[in-house]
Amino acid sequence: MNSSATTGATRLDTLCIDTIRTLAMDAVQKADSGHPGTPMALAPLAYVLWTRHLRHDPKDPEWFDRDRFILSAGHASMLIYALLFLSGYELTLEDLQSFRQWESRTPGHPEFSHTPGVETTTGPLGQGFGNAVGFAIAEAHLAALFNRPGHAIIDHHTWFIASDGDLMEGLSHEAASLAGHLRLGKLIGFYDDNRITIEGDTDLAYSDDAATRFQAYGWHVQRLDDGNDLEAIETAIAAAREETDRPSLIIVRTHIAYGSPNKQDSADAHGAPLGLDEIAATKRNIGWEWHEPFTVPEEALAEWRKAVPAGRLQHDVWLERFEAYRAAFPAEAAELERRIRRELPEAWDAELPRFTLENGSLATRAASEKVLNAIAKRVPELIGGSADLAPSTRTLIKGSPDFSARERTGRNLHFGVREHAMGASVSGMALHGGVIPYGATFLIFSDYMRPSIRLAAMMRLHVIYVFSHDSIGLGEDGPTHQPVETLAALRAIPGLTVIRPADSGETVEAWRTAIVRAHGPVALALTRQKVAFLDRARYAEPSGVARGAYVLRDTGRGEPELILLASGSEVQIAAAAQEELANNGVRVRLVSAPSLELFAEQPAEYRDSVLPPSSPLRIAIEAAHPMSWYRWVGDRGTVIGIERFGASAPYERIYQELGLTPERVVREARTLLGTG
Repeated sequence: MNSSATTGATRLDTLCIDTIRTLAMDAVQKADSGHPGTPMALAPLAYVLWTRHLRHDPKDPEWFDRDRFILSAGHASMLIYALLFLSGYELTLEDLQSFRQWESRTPGHPEFSHTPGVETTTGPLGQGFGNAVGFAIAEAHLAALFNRPGHAIIDHHTWFIASDGDLMEGLSHEAASLAGHLRLGKLIGFYDDNRITIEGDTDLAYSDDAATRFQAYGWHVQRLDDGNDLEAIETAIAAAREETDRPSLIIVRTHIAYGSPNKQDSADAHGAPLGLDEIAATKRNIGWEWHEPFTVPEEALAEWRKAVPAGRLQHDVWLERFEAYRAAFPAEAAELERRIRRELPEAWDAELPRFTLENGSLATRAASEKVLNAIAKRVPELIGGSADLAPSTRTLIKGSPDFSARERTGRNLHFGVREHAMGASVSGMALHGGVIPYGATFLIFSDYMRPSIRLAAMMRLHVIYVFSHDSIGLGEDGPTHQPVETLAALRAIPGLTVIRPADSGETVEAWRTAIVRAHGPVALALTRQKVAFLDRARYAEPSGVARGAYVLRDTGRGEPELILLASGSEVQIAAAAQEELANNGVRVRLVSAPSLELFAEQPAEYRDSVLPPSSPLRIAIEAAHPMSWYRWVGDRGTVIGIERFGASAPYERIYQELGLTPERVVREARTLLGTG
């Protein structure tokens, strides 16, 4: 068992492949943690793909028409770090030597925007697979919009590597089904069939026929019995590229920790260092002449670094094509360049609706529909859809066709009942660039896509989530659909901005914020039930939404004796309570707080102007778990929320039974004021 078993490999091929293997062994050993076995197994496949097929420019990792490579099996991160270093990206041998260390550019799992050349954050299994589908959707959409006969300026592939664990996760089933249905022919994946998990052989819990499964999804499937057969890998990749009408999966039988005399095909090599003695034995076994850790033979490095001039040439050829395209189609070229720069069109918000007392009393999901369509007229990169709930979430772009296998220019995506695939796909679309994606479902079902939301926040992606049916206010569907705990859970995700507008006017500003806030995802929480329009002759204009919380109205002169805070539909309850208290001579401030995250970002001076420290008596009202609000009400305040599941009944009755009423607020206020 040695590297001479690599079929079709020259001596130089073998040297380049074994350099990946030894770097993976050495880095994991030095870190005393990590996953060496999978990079060792995948080295031949990665070598063929990266040196013969992948279109990329190591000196410009953001070249727009590059191929995208996604390591969905993110635990095998030393594979991509070795590939990036060897290919000439801005990564050094010292970076590999600091694998998994504090502030290293080579963290335990690949992180987007942290390491040059890493296209997405992976590690939670299945996520990279789902992202890859989004990348392929974006490529297909932009190609259909911008390419012209003789001018194929958007023409690249999305490649991914998935593990046994990726295919076990439910997300991969959802994403594979969607990709097959959409016939995403430029999506090509590799299934690393090494048959080992942390606990042992995969047959402990997994006996799927992956080939039949993917064929049933409409994929083009090939099997390779030997992951070390370079000729077979080359032939399979070429065949996958020729298949343009279906996504492709190449199932590659590999051997974890290939070359290790005692740990090959062993769970011991999955998630732990091989050990110094086993590394030495492995290097001897594969005929490695250098025993010092992190040795990179000059001949191998020179061969790998051919990627730099090759990538530059490919990029230059594309730039020449783009200049010809610009000459022939100047308007289209300017539009694409604007999108690549992620700049909004001029006057993008010129047609935003202005709601009034006459037209503004409607559910915020209905107001959102009007705002979404007004924005879509002037922001053509806005594209998205729902998990089979568009008529309820009100998220169809009117006048646009559906995106489908036959119509790629459409802006309405139908994700089916696949919330998790939707979440991962819209992240992939945002990562690809050229589009601003949104995904919609009921707020309660955001739980099905929470891992994707979390990663979108970690990557600071410009993704918009439209979550309707935001509370017990949805009524008769009952507790299974009423998201009592969901707002607090979403607000706990660092980097996610949750906006829950109180009326149609705030909904306009919520969408405005979601469009301009490009450095992280935004979740809009919208009502099913109609809410009254806040008469702006009596209440402040809703521009304060962008600051998270603002003073809607003060009653009486001087500092307020009591501050009422609320979000969404409960602002109406707080407003009614303010009226009652004011009629009894209490100085009350009403604060709408649609986004606690945005409010927390404001300077202390602004926060204190809204919530003066001298006014400690505060009541927060929200039809959700009270956890989010304790920071803002302080020690002398209280929160009126819900700490139980809801019920099935008309929503007015549920609010009454659960104590979310103006009368309850007034009673609590009198207790705080000592007048109750």
